[in-house]
Amino acid sequence: MTSGLRYASLPWAARTCHLFLASYSDPSCDRVDLDYPMLNQILPFLTGLPPFSIYFLLGAGAALENIVPPVPADMFVVLGGFLAAQGMADPFAIFLVTWGANVASALIVYAAGARYGPAFFRKGLGRFLLDSYQLERLRGFYDRWGHWAIFLTRFLPGFRAAVPVFAGVTHQRFLPVAFPLAVASAIWYGFLTFVGTVAGVIDSQRVGPQVVNTTRNLETILGWVSGLNRTLLIIALILAAGLAYLWYRSRHVERS
Repeated sequence: MTSGLRYASLPWAARTCHLFLASYSDPSCDRVDLDYPMLNQILPFLTGLPPFSIYFLLGAGAALENIVPPVPADMFVVLGGFLAAQGMADPFAIFLVTWGANVASALIVYAAGARYGPAFFRKGLGRFLLDSYQLERLRGFYDRWGHWAIFLTRFLPGFRAAVPVFAGVTHQRFLPVAFPLAVASAIWYGFLTFVGTVAGVIDSQRVGPQVVNTTRNLETILGWVSGLNRTLLIIALILAAGLAYLWYRSRHVERS
């Protein structure tokens, strides 16, 4: 009963902290402790920028993820939500910019796959990766399961960049590609913006609207997102191993 009264007496942001970040005994919801060198470098840079530049950089990072998968776009979206809670940007604008840039670049990659992919796999080095028989098998998979594959792989590192390419190579129609891609990206980037904003609201309510020394919960959120991405990466690696087996089977076993 005592813990319930304590919870009810907390401000909304502190209650959210206890729900999402820590137990009641964890002091991270009641104090600030800055010890995160990367944030010490990134946050002062971002906070010195006008809102337009913040939006531009976050959008560029979200777009580059589909071209250069190692780009840490997720971290930048969380930081964008955090800065929005500090009053330096609008959280809905952060979401729209990062989501729109990510979807647009994925569809550009899809269009490039449709334009240049067939010739690359027919005459270029791509024929050593996928031959005509394997491309037909891949096209059959996309025709049957493509919308689910596009939706689910938007949450998997590496696959989120590769799947739109092969949707283009196999000449999938635009809407069945764009719709699941946009919905999955909206869920993921909406979630990242939300948790970043929650961290910023907690910190700003606890110590005022200053960015300096207000990153305790942001560190916790980034660590949690990194752990989630590691789990998703393990799933992606297992899936990649399964696909490697299917590639070998289609190349050497099914036609032997």
